Amino acid sequence: MNNKVLFANILMLLAAAIWGFAFVAQRVGMETMGPHLFNSVRFLMGGIVLVPVIFWFGVKRPQRQNRKPTGQRSILVAGFVAGLFLFAGATLQQVGLQYTTAGKAGFITGLYIFFVPAIGLLFGMRTSLGTWMGAMLALWGLYLLSIREDFSLSYGDTLEVLCAIAFAGHVLIIGYIAGRYDTIKLSAIQFVVAGLMALFLAVVTEPISWQMIVDTAVPLAYAGVMSTGVAYTLQVVAQQHAHSSHAAIILSSEGVFALIGGWMFLSETLPIQGLLGCTLILIGMLLSQLWPMNKKHLA
Repeated sequence: MNNKVLFANILMLLAAAIWGFAFVAQRVGMETMGPHLFNSVRFLMGGIVLVPVIFWFGVKRPQRQNRKPTGQRSILVAGFVAGLFLFAGATLQQVGLQYTTAGKAGFITGLYIFFVPAIGLLFGMRTSLGTWMGAMLALWGLYLLSIREDFSLSYGDTLEVLCAIAFAGHVLIIGYIAGRYDTIKLSAIQFVVAGLMALFLAVVTEPISWQMIVDTAVPLAYAGVMSTGVAYTLQVVAQQHAHSSHAAIILSSEGVFALIGGWMFLSETLPIQGLLGCTLILIGMLLSQLWPMNKKHLA
């Protein structure tokens, strides 16, 4: 493992930790405002945070040697597509958090580790036996964690599964475009796109007031500055040097941090069956990545 790959892994693990604890902020934030308003403020805040960073890089490093020159329209299109997937995933996640716990939401969201290679099959990417074995373990874990006595998936958990599919698309998109454009500008564009889309939904469907923003200041500050501005930018920077499937396994560890955060700050607990479900999901996630490594199928 070269230094760039190691550094990328550290950045993605840090991003996963920030995202995991952000589930607490997202859950608390909806006590005083709607999910769409929360998302709109956090993403627009994340974009604003990056403006001085873009300016600093423009002054200090006007010509970055590791980038091919690209047109303004091209990076706007790339940022729009990334922002669209980010908006879809974040919206499903935030709405789902109203009906499930932060810990469960974190683990279910982590299932995008399987959707990444599954979607990749449509584009000719190989998927190992370990991935499918891991998927079966994870589905069993999801059953223990989320399926109710009537064998139905709760509304909130269903939204989190759909969220995992959307975030899988986001990971694949970022993996494709991260090395082609200025990473900081790309992050800022996707945040603004996601924020404006969420704002539109908020205006149409939710009450909005300045007092809501004041009352939600602390959760918004963490979700906007750390979870959005910092963590998603770390993802874009790190995925320049990481395979999408490899990135997915590290980023999916946010589920572990979400469970820890829910226990520490929200007094959330899981029954033994739920803990076993989380364990199976985690084992499935690891198996889907470690098996290809052992079989030397990874590029």
